[in-house]
Amino acid sequence: MRIAFFLVVLTGAIFYSYVAFADLGFLSRTGRLGPGFFPRIIGVAAIVMTLWALVDELRARRGPGGAFEQWRDVAVLIAFALGYAVLLRLFGGFVATFLFLLLTLSVLNPGRRLTNGLVAVIVPGVVYLLFDQLLNANMPPALIDLPI
Repeated sequence: MRIAFFLVVLTGAIFYSYVAFADLGFLSRTGRLGPGFFPRIIGVAAIVMTLWALVDELRARRGPGGAFEQWRDVAVLIAFALGYAVLLRLFGGFVATFLFLLLTLSVLNPGRRLTNGLVAVIVPGVVYLLFDQLLNANMPPALIDLPI
């Protein structure tokens, strides 16, 4: 099941990268970074990480145990993703991403509170700096502004 999942994700990442390289320019006419800059990085990173996970799974060749727990994790992650979409609209990109990562990591990586907390703070912070400061693109706006 995992191998099939990784193959589907790999197919999607390859298609995404194809669109990023074929349809989106790396630089704009003025020589600044264009709309294809960030999607190309994401696409190549998605392909590399999916291939890495696929090779790791092929090496491990685990048995088919724990099917119920796997489907439970899938259902929980889908619920978290839907909740993330709602939080993104209500509280904006930074707060929603922080809460999503904190909840998701606490479920998938239990017992590592420091690591989970650092990832939940650092990832949205880096994304904010990348989009808002470096690329001059705004994070998704919030309906409810929090005094942060």
